[in-house]
Amino acid sequence: MVVHRKMKKSGRWVKAMEIVKEFEEKCGTPIWKLRQVADAMTVEMHAGLASEGGSKLKMLISYVDNLPTGNEKGLFYALNLGGTNFRVLRVQLGGKDSGIVNQQFEEVSIPPSLMTGTSDALFDYIAAELAKFVAQEGTDFQLTPGRQRELGFTFSFPVMQSSIASGTLLRWTKGFSIDDTVGQDVVAELTKAMERQGLDMRVSALVNDTVGTLAGGRYTNNDVVAAVILGTGSNAAYVERAHAIPKWHGLYYPSQERWCRMNIIKVAVNIWLKVITMEWGNFRSSHLPLTEYDHALDAESLNPGEQIYEKVISVPFVLRTPVMSAMHQDTSPDLKVVANKLKDILEISNTALKMRKVIVELCNMVATRGARLSAAGILGIV
Repeated sequence: MVVHRKMKKSGRWVKAMEIVKEFEEKCGTPIWKLRQVADAMTVEMHAGLASEGGSKLKMLISYVDNLPTGNEKGLFYALNLGGTNFRVLRVQLGGKDSGIVNQQFEEVSIPPSLMTGTSDALFDYIAAELAKFVAQEGTDFQLTPGRQRELGFTFSFPVMQSSIASGTLLRWTKGFSIDDTVGQDVVAELTKAMERQGLDMRVSALVNDTVGTLAGGRYTNNDVVAAVILGTGSNAAYVERAHAIPKWHGLYYPSQERWCRMNIIKVAVNIWLKVITMEWGNFRSSHLPLTEYDHALDAESLNPGEQIYEKVISVPFVLRTPVMSAMHQDTSPDLKVVANKLKDILEISNTALKMRKVIVELCNMVATRGARLSAAGILGIV
């Protein structure tokens, strides 16, 4: 009987290893497949630039006409609202020779009640914390005489932007549900809250986190042309030539008028650059190495059939990314971190070491696939 049990157990293990091997093969990302994904991404990009709704990629034209050069000087503030916490930052820029002279930031948690309350309550809380932060401004931060404090507002929720410093909230995500903010200009809401706090500050730019990352990279390196966000969600932004954006022609931008007034020669239009937010999470292609488990997880998600690329490269539906990352990086001899995560998250106790090793290998397969597919997307951009 003991021998029979061992043989039965051995048979289950062999079957399990066969499943793991099959999963590894379906997750495979050889170079030729990555090139197919990159080419498919490029095709979708061109389609999205040609017309609205012509692609799975929105290819949104931002209102950012100029990216940092590294020559900027002065005191600037930033507010980053994109989840249950928000960050406030101040930075003193010293120009080309000095770069970032000094910077400080704070991270503030948003009480859960404010995430489902009123618009005034949320923005009043944010403005109050911002005012406290400004009040702590030390002597090593110097505002240029005669200038108002400027604030860059990174707002990582769906908005319909109408200018560099205005945008209407389309819907809340990430656990927020404040009905009276939807349909309102979030910059106007923040500005009114700052005025109620007596805070003399102007929102000079509204951007999403991807464009903000691109701007930050461009400040330190003028050769930076793209930025990618890889987390529980994923997106990309890059710099595109205006003449390569067919759907842009005919749209009015204030900067267009400025160029005309300056009598810039026509050839300059061909090198005029615009920042594009791709919304690449919604990319989908037959070349993506999807498994039956990917399809099952997609079907059970809140948005089945959408954001396929994001679901494959950001792994929010298999395990929460920090959990998977912790198991993937477990270097303890007995893989204790893996054992604890399996027990705490999946309620699987008393796992054998060889099983924990397989779990680490599975994490490696998924992480490697995500990393290589992300790289293929970047190749499609450049």
